Amino acid sequence: MKRSVRVLAIANQKGGVGKTTTAINLGTALAAVGERVLVVDLDPQGNATTGLGIERSAVRRSTYEVLIGEAELGKVILETGIPGLECAPSTMDLLGAELELADFDRKAHRLRDAISRCVTAGGCDYSYMLVDCPPSLNLLTINALTAADAVLVPLQCEYFALEGLSQLLKTVERVRRTLNPRLAIQGVILTMYDRRNSLSTQVAEDVRAVLGDKVYQTIIPRNVRVSEAPSHGKPVLLYDHRCAGAQAYIRLASEIIRREAELRGDR
Repeated sequence: MKRSVRVLAIANQKGGVGKTTTAINLGTALAAVGERVLVVDLDPQGNATTGLGIERSAVRRSTYEVLIGEAELGKVILETGIPGLECAPSTMDLLGAELELADFDRKAHRLRDAISRCVTAGGCDYSYMLVDCPPSLNLLTINALTAADAVLVPLQCEYFALEGLSQLLKTVERVRRTLNPRLAIQGVILTMYDRRNSLSTQVAEDVRAVLGDKVYQTIIPRNVRVSEAPSHGKPVLLYDHRCAGAQAYIRLASEIIRREAELRGDR
């Protein structure tokens, strides 16, 4: 039986917490173990697009055209050069999408409807779609949450890590009540962990005390190779697969697959 796609929104309204890095490298790690993955770039900055090696000049149509109804999702998808991993790219045009969508019917459902049409037409035969959200709780993020089965929340291991998390959780709950009753928090990913810094350890312990088993066991370390990789247009798994950051994303992919299997009741 054909397996249905799982849509995971990678969201946190705080910037610089590792959303795009997670989308790129988790997508690569999932593809490396045989999953078919689509990264949907909903951030106007387009860093997930360029981080997967797609030149901005190569993007003719993007998620902007998908949201405003000028292109179907299957028609904007580009190959990344990584087997099993493709990208629906972003452009700066997304900056104006919120204003343009204000007068649309089902303005919060634009991405969900586009994914549904793509799956029905047979053009989106993926195991996972990872939606890279902008660093704000705007209509783009609401579209991602409305389309998603679950949310992945990257959380930086620094002092203000929990600040704003409650707002995101409230937004998720509001979307679940009003727009998407199936939406769940799949897990929280601790990122930029520095084992030499006692504050990182304290933050990790505090987050686990509050959120319990919602926090993945895998922690993404602060790693210079992870930071360097996007400037070369590569996921860190291709840039330096032996580094600590790359190995952490491989472990995270395995943990997410296990958690997804438990949710489906697989044995």
